[in-house]
Amino acid sequence: MSQVVESVEVDVPVRTAYNQWTQFESFPHFMEGVERIEQRTDTMTHWVAKIGGVTKEFEAEVTEQIPDERVAWTTRGGDVKQAGVVTFHHLGDNKTKVMLQLDYDPDGFAENVGDKLGFVKRQITGDLKRFKEYIEDRGSETGAWRGQV
Repeated sequence: MSQVVESVEVDVPVRTAYNQWTQFESFPHFMEGVERIEQRTDTMTHWVAKIGGVTKEFEAEVTEQIPDERVAWTTRGGDVKQAGVVTFHHLGDNKTKVMLQLDYDPDGFAENVGDKLGFVKRQITGDLKRFKEYIEDRGSETGAWRGQV
């Protein structure tokens, strides 16, 4: 297993950043390689992503969700093995730190080489930067799910 921990500061309130993060189907707008996410239930999503040029599909289950604080998940079956958590930290009325921790198991030679070269860390850094641009440019979230898991 490998691990990446990255964060970004966004110029929106915690509630806005959290609400946008709960809109999983919008992830392809800012996550490189994510082609599609379908919200199947309150806690299950189906992902289609390109990893190292290979299309992979998997289910992800939200295992913990506390409004304005955290969203945790783990994959269930499919081509990808990972678990993670994203937390939201109040830095000011219009400033939030979004911190993402991802544990993942690279599959095969290409993914293992990419992992050793820091590809996943760079991709997550870029995804968080694009999330910052996405939410700040909009100024508001595209929706929200305030339920607790």
